[in-house]
Amino acid sequence: MAGDSDTTLTTSTDAILESISDGVFTVDDQWRITSFNRAAEEITGTSRQQAIGQLCSEVFRSSMCENHCALRQTLADGKPIINRTGYMINASGQRIPISISTAVLRDHQGRIIGGAETFRDLSEVEALRKQLSGQRQLGDLVSHSPAMHDIFQLITAVAASSSTVLIQGETGTGKELVARAIHSLSDRSNQPFVALNCGALPDNLLESELFGHKKGAFTGAIADKPGRFSLAGRGTLFLDEIGEISPALQVRLLRVLQEHQFEPLGARHSEPCRARILAATNRHLDQLVKDGSFRQDLFYRIQVVQIDLPPLRQRMEDLPLLVEHFILRFNQLQHKTITAVTPNALAALLAHDWPGNVRELENVMERAFVLCQRNEIDLEHLPATFQRQSEQGPTQAMAASRQQHERQVIIAALKRNHGNRAATARQLNIHKATLYRKMARLNITLPKRDGRQTPSHNDD
Repeated sequence: MAGDSDTTLTTSTDAILESISDGVFTVDDQWRITSFNRAAEEITGTSRQQAIGQLCSEVFRSSMCENHCALRQTLADGKPIINRTGYMINASGQRIPISISTAVLRDHQGRIIGGAETFRDLSEVEALRKQLSGQRQLGDLVSHSPAMHDIFQLITAVAASSSTVLIQGETGTGKELVARAIHSLSDRSNQPFVALNCGALPDNLLESELFGHKKGAFTGAIADKPGRFSLAGRGTLFLDEIGEISPALQVRLLRVLQEHQFEPLGARHSEPCRARILAATNRHLDQLVKDGSFRQDLFYRIQVVQIDLPPLRQRMEDLPLLVEHFILRFNQLQHKTITAVTPNALAALLAHDWPGNVRELENVMERAFVLCQRNEIDLEHLPATFQRQSEQGPTQAMAASRQQHERQVIIAALKRNHGNRAATARQLNIHKATLYRKMARLNITLPKRDGRQTPSHNDD
């Protein structure tokens, strides 16, 4: 009868473990997994057949595995740990926020035979925290900068239309990411997204790439070739570096935008253009119009809606968030379990001016991933220029980076509020007198216009 009771108890316990939403696994005294419930399979992306018999660190790839293993600590001192938070990397390379609890497993004589760990997926909680902190993500664009949030709203609004959009910003600010976000949010998302860098090709090749050509149109045209307008179909055509095209091509492009049709080289008849046009440039097209190198009528055609992307140095509050974003991406691509950057490395990143913007940051993070063989990226994994910037010492570097960050945040807020100091102080949640002190300390020159002449800001 006792045996039957034990069997019934075991069956009942197994049923309970299978029904709960928390992941549960147990290990023996050699750290090999002996049981693995259904929720553990779902959260880790690893089946119990694959997990059982493996070292727990090979399956449960956590930020705590190497130096702060909660289960190891519990087995050492016999004390359970409740709801310690951290991250794990699932089988797909995604970083999952979790909380874990641990306990000791003993036999009937009270001897320690292993340990048990429960873990909970905190992804929904983390998403809510990010929402409450003002963090937003749109495709591959992530930010909690007020300036970028305005852009996110504009992207969402313009995606619902078929208007031509001009995206302006320095090299590396993410203009193509914006274009892709507009496309993915539009009703054309199941149609092609076709991109062409207009500054990468000479005039004759660019014309053929855009409009296509017919067999025999020129020497070497041995077959018909569809252009990007044709390949885009009813989708989206993204013309990057639009400011680089020649006056002759500007005329042809203007005709396409006006008449919604194009003519391949060597063709006798025009073909309809059904694609939506998105254009981008790292130059100021309005200045090119004044200089006479860009047609004014074409400028107005592509500038129905204009999106201006700020450089990274004007939204440095996003840098830690972008670092986290690239850690997630490169963990998936390179099958690593890097969880963070050290404070010294982050200070060096914050102290940098980022002339190459987000693309430069992405390249720096990719380099660090190649060199880093640990769980954290340190100063030694960054390029030499970053290390030299930190030779003044970690404390001074951190202070300098904080100062630079604060200066950039204030300058950006002043710009958003047209120089209105009262409105800027309210947005930054500080007193106006505090704002003046900070501006003096950080050597921020007062704007020539203080906002009082701006109709929407008349309280300064």
